[in-house]
Amino acid sequence: MIKKIFIKIAKLMGYEIIDQNNFISPTLNKELNEDLSTINKQSIILPLGEVKITRNIKSLLIIFRTNTNIEIWDQNKKRLFEKPKIEYSTRSLNSLIKSIKFFKKKLTNINVKLIILDDHSSKENIDRIKKISKEEENSEIVSLDHNKYKSIIKDQISKETFSNLASLLNSFEIGKNHGEDLVFFVEDDYLHYETMLEEMIFSFQRITSQLGKDIFICPSDYPYLYMNNEKTNILIGNRRHWRTIDKTLCTFLTSKRLIDRYWDNLKKTCEDRHDPFEKHLNEIYQKEICISPIKSLSLHLTNVNSSYGLSPFIDYKNLWEENKVLD
Repeated sequence: MIKKIFIKIAKLMGYEIIDQNNFISPTLNKELNEDLSTINKQSIILPLGEVKITRNIKSLLIIFRTNTNIEIWDQNKKRLFEKPKIEYSTRSLNSLIKSIKFFKKKLTNINVKLIILDDHSSKENIDRIKKISKEEENSEIVSLDHNKYKSIIKDQISKETFSNLASLLNSFEIGKNHGEDLVFFVEDDYLHYETMLEEMIFSFQRITSQLGKDIFICPSDYPYLYMNNEKTNILIGNRRHWRTIDKTLCTFLTSKRLIDRYWDNLKKTCEDRHDPFEKHLNEIYQKEICISPIKSLSLHLTNVNSSYGLSPFIDYKNLWEENKVLD
């Protein structure tokens, strides 16, 4: 009786109780190996304790860029498994929607919207994309208009380079104009684990509440991170470690407020082909914190020799096979 009263008082005062003898939290009514965190309330990681959430999440806009015509932009190499590009695009979208569904089952109070920005896919390919997208009710497909960007983007050596820059700028514009809180920019050659979105959002909320500022998050643990002996800071996320990084590709999550703050950098990234491509994007990470997971939440399906490709310690074949789309 006294124990029950104590538990009630603790809950009323906002405290959580850990019963290490029985391996439970009676105030949370969970075993200690379960997820003890609650979105927009608290992040609890054993043995580090509780982080009070001060950065609430209201919504998530996901912008998924597709180009099913180009095998690997700016390269002549083959991707892992050496399939047509549409196979990577459809499996990527399928894995993303799986992650959205997993996320929405747990977090029904956060609005999630998916916008697919397509760059002139064939009718056959766009029909395949439409079929998969119907699995996510709050989604739409937008077609890229090249003409809109001819006066903005400098002349390029190839039509493919212009298309990539135009698609990227269009995606940034959608994020700026339609994003309300968090925005996730996603390329169509990544395979995502089902838990990817949940881990990213919970970790974003925990770390931003600790830092008192918004951040950038990349879902991939790229091999280049292990090729140079560069110092990094290790952070605790929701269910894994994260590290600070100073380079990403164009798949990343951030907030609407940081998009607005660094709009000039984002726009400059798309106005011309830079070396490296993400030059102006990476400049942001000299001022703001960007993190990537250890181990990876998403797999970048490039050539096996790419330093920005396959993440270590991932079962590539299994992740590939489980996201196959049946026609």
